[in-house]
Amino acid sequence: MNKIITIGRQFGSLGSEIANKLSELTGIPCYDRDALIAIAEKHGIPAETFEKADEQATSSFLYSLAMSSYSGNIAHFGMNDHILTDKVFNIQTVEIKRIAQEGDCIIVGRCADDILDSFDGVLKVFIHAPLEYRIDIIKKYGETDENAIKKQISKADKKRASYYNFYTGKGWGDPKNYHMNIDSSLLGVEGTAKLIKSIIDEYYK
Repeated sequence: MNKIITIGRQFGSLGSEIANKLSELTGIPCYDRDALIAIAEKHGIPAETFEKADEQATSSFLYSLAMSSYSGNIAHFGMNDHILTDKVFNIQTVEIKRIAQEGDCIIVGRCADDILDSFDGVLKVFIHAPLEYRIDIIKKYGETDENAIKKQISKADKKRASYYNFYTGKGWGDPKNYHMNIDSSLLGVEGTAKLIKSIIDEYYK
């Protein structure tokens, strides 16, 4: 049975960093945004186009749907955006399944927990953290305006939620969709990765 770990994450919770540290600790390859951009390029989708569609929905049908519950109506969207988002999602679905079939893997985001739901031995993890912790993390990248950071976090999380909810029919971050929900502020990147590794070691005996 392949070791298949999926990691969902709130923006600013260091989920991607934890996934990469987990890869270092376990030797299991990690497939994150950069790895999937490379896969998309093999399918003829340029990196800049992939980035526009990947877990993004700013002007798209998906974001309009997500925002409708806040504004009370569906905003205008571009059909080309919707088609592009679907194309990227379909390519990712095929590649994520291929990766999981071929060997051990850690996959970050991209609805992987749902895409691989029928696979044996999938360990589904969701990384979250308190807002203030995430604000402090983002400040380390040079942004100092807390109101701007809060808006950035809120917008990013809504995008991820709209993408996940639309394609899975489930609730992004809902504990019942994952085996582990971990607050990364408790142990930091290395400590959280070590905690997940201890579960992997026990689960895949």
